[in-house]
Amino acid sequence: MTEVRTLRADTLGRYLVEPARMPGAEANLLVGFHGYGQSAEHLLQDLRRIPGAEAWTLVSVQALHRFYSRPTQEVVGSWMTSLDREQAIEDNLAYVGRVVEALRVEGHRGRLVFAGFSQGAAMAWRAAGRASTQGEPCHGLLVLGGDLPRDVAELPALDLPPTLIGRGETDTFYPVPQLERDLAALRARGLQAEVARFEGGHEWAPGFLTAAGRFLAGLRD
Repeated sequence: MTEVRTLRADTLGRYLVEPARMPGAEANLLVGFHGYGQSAEHLLQDLRRIPGAEAWTLVSVQALHRFYSRPTQEVVGSWMTSLDREQAIEDNLAYVGRVVEALRVEGHRGRLVFAGFSQGAAMAWRAAGRASTQGEPCHGLLVLGGDLPRDVAELPALDLPPTLIGRGETDTFYPVPQLERDLAALRARGLQAEVARFEGGHEWAPGFLTAAGRFLAGLRD
């Protein structure tokens, strides 16, 4: 009979840091997670497009599970698969925690906002949810084109920060029924979220970038 055994193995994490371009704003952190088949470089380009992004130190975290994109042969990543999913979630959260800790040690002790796109949206939800249960101040959550994971919705003590959910009107990866289920799950926990519906699909479209800029500006005030 075949036995399935697991053990811990160290791997190298990678993240990009772009200091705030607005004087005196270096302490504020916007920490983002890219989508499936993307890289930290892809997400950083989108974070830069948010109006007012210069008032934040931009951090783009690379998923640990890397592979080559077939069309371009560039190195991209995935946050997890269904195999050993629960352990992968814990590994990813520990990884994100170390990234934030390293940034805090460097002196970035201002406001912390997590942002995620597509598969990375689940990581943003989880990072904010973990922060709420472990006492790490988290001041905002920005998610685009990705649903609320059940493991976050069912946390015993869930207290999320101000949240912006983005959905493109033609986004088939994040359909309207899923958005409504997510909002209902939040309401059941006594939580609310702002929703930005915009023209476009599964993308960082101009309508969402504008909403994200307003949202972040409100968190800085």
